[in-house]
Amino acid sequence: MGEREGASPQPVAVSKIDIEKPRWDQSTYGGRARHFLKVTNPLNVFATSARLERARDIVTKYRKGETLERLGIDEEELWANKYLYDSAYHLDTGEKMVLVGRMSAQVPMNMLITGCMMTFYKSTPAVIFWQWFNQSFNAVVNYTNRSGSSPIPISTLVQSYIGATGGAVVTALTLNRLAARAPPLVGRLVPLAAVAAANCVNIPLMRVTELTGGIELQTEDGTKVGNSKRMAQVAIASVILSRILMASPSMVLAPIVMTSLEKRNLLKNAKWAAAPIQMAICGVCLTFATPLCCALFAQRVPVPVEKVEKEVQEEILKRAPEVTTVYYNKGL
Repeated sequence: MGEREGASPQPVAVSKIDIEKPRWDQSTYGGRARHFLKVTNPLNVFATSARLERARDIVTKYRKGETLERLGIDEEELWANKYLYDSAYHLDTGEKMVLVGRMSAQVPMNMLITGCMMTFYKSTPAVIFWQWFNQSFNAVVNYTNRSGSSPIPISTLVQSYIGATGGAVVTALTLNRLAARAPPLVGRLVPLAAVAAANCVNIPLMRVTELTGGIELQTEDGTKVGNSKRMAQVAIASVILSRILMASPSMVLAPIVMTSLEKRNLLKNAKWAAAPIQMAICGVCLTFATPLCCALFAQRVPVPVEKVEKEVQEEILKRAPEVTTVYYNKGL
């Protein structure tokens, strides 16, 4: 039967958009890549305080039940404000993060640091300075993005900082000495080896509590059911790999380009251009390599229960006998 004449139209139910989860499907590489392209967008660095406050206001009100109509925005604007908010405010505490520690600052800061590391790789004082500067920047990023519920102890930060800086400097100076008689391209690749060595020291030290106590395992709805040292090792290894791959395109392409330019004497009368050229190459590479390498592995990783340690399986069986798959946050 048709609608009764004169009857009021029934209101259409509008489904609530879940802004607590990423906008795109995180089980696919494409979905993760689109998510991290938004998270690491360097243009967010230029957002004014007023723009950030507006984004926070919109996100806060929507979480409290305001509708898109009342806020005067559509779904696209809601997501744009959510990603802008996430780029500047701490996930756990809600506090505004220091500018250079934000994910959106990764590309411009690493462009500067990487370009200078590769430009001044022959001078011992310059090698020491830029490796120190790089690890100082990493320490700021790690502290800024620390967990609000399980903050990184200052002692761990100091150990990580000293270990990573020492490892990077020693690796760079040692390889520079070995590469002194090698072709120029080999010497230009030394900074990449130093960065890789620093990541192999820095990340495990920063997450040593997970290696000793296990990474937290959760059910699909977020309920904690145990801790796994084995999954902590897998998570940390995947983060180290993605960080090294993130740096590799710029730190391999720039040396190849610069070596080619030098062979053709194209910079003979413009040696000052070496640093800007390498920074430009790094900027282009990092703009895409940063999000694409972050997306290599899922952020929230599903694991069949039988893949974790026997004693952890028993603990999960006691807490949630019906659970066959658990999840852990890999980290970045």
